[in-house]
Amino acid sequence: AKAAAEKFDIPHHYESYEELLSDDTVDAVTIASPIGLHYDQGIQAVRAGKHIHFNKTMTTTVDEADRLINEAEARGVKLVSSPGQMLRPHNQAIRKLIQDGAIGKISWATTGAAFGTYHEKERVRTGTDVLSNVDPSWYYRKPGGGPLYDMTVYGLHSLTGVLGPAKRVTAMSGVGLCEREFNGKMVPCDMDDNTLILVDFGNVLFAFVYGTFAGSISEFGSPSYFGEKGSITGTKMNGQPIEFPGAGQDSNSLLPHVKGQHQGMEEAHVWEDIMQLVDLVLDGTPTPSNAEHARHVIDIIESAYRSSDTGQAQDLRTTFEPMF
Repeated sequence: AKAAAEKFDIPHHYESYEELLSDDTVDAVTIASPIGLHYDQGIQAVRAGKHIHFNKTMTTTVDEADRLINEAEARGVKLVSSPGQMLRPHNQAIRKLIQDGAIGKISWATTGAAFGTYHEKERVRTGTDVLSNVDPSWYYRKPGGGPLYDMTVYGLHSLTGVLGPAKRVTAMSGVGLCEREFNGKMVPCDMDDNTLILVDFGNVLFAFVYGTFAGSISEFGSPSYFGEKGSITGTKMNGQPIEFPGAGQDSNSLLPHVKGQHQGMEEAHVWEDIMQLVDLVLDGTPTPSNAEHARHVIDIIESAYRSSDTGQAQDLRTTFEPMF
């Protein structure tokens, strides 16, 4: 904390989370810790009266999300959760095209992500100081590890933001790589890293969603949609670019608050979601980066693991209201 404060010229740093929450000058927190800690840290912040931005994923279970949402509402605390995929103009344009019947009745869609060696090779993992040798091994362990909570969550927010809430899932899942290497040491892995999900949206509309240790068939965070009159893949419909404001520009630069110096920052989409919280707190501005949408995506993920364990399809018990 001290090293980060010195590097980025931050006036205050804390040796404990409790010390941060006890500071009356702190109005809001952004929680970007390992995902398995999000609920405990979130409920502490709610009870301290702090507004919260959760980096993905908000929690690991629907029960946790329910308790956070209910207690935050009771205490007047605002919640926002990444990833705000429906803030991206191309996803808004795709939703309208599908609603307008541009590719006819949708047959199926797909989205997902592969872990690969993503976290072992990041810039913040390969250095020699405390800000550049951060151990990634929590990504491979329960609770909260694995590619679904960390990576597939982007595509799931896009998919459900475009098509609306899902109804049930069935899945197969397991641990494919039982250990991984980091910094010359072998790390045991107990979190599923190979999950294949069928998602039922109702009205004979299905999606194939995956979180694997290798192999992708769709663009990261951007689902593919297949209909009777054609298909949408990434930002193209039937092979032609989709028209939307800012088409052809860097997608992060099209986010509402990513302007000026923020256009060059890493993880600019997270900055955008933090600013969505600011607008919600100050002006009451509704945001698609809301806790209800995040809870629904968590429901899909948690239900997929439960389906794999039981061998039975699982009905989802949450929903949300798409904004566009």
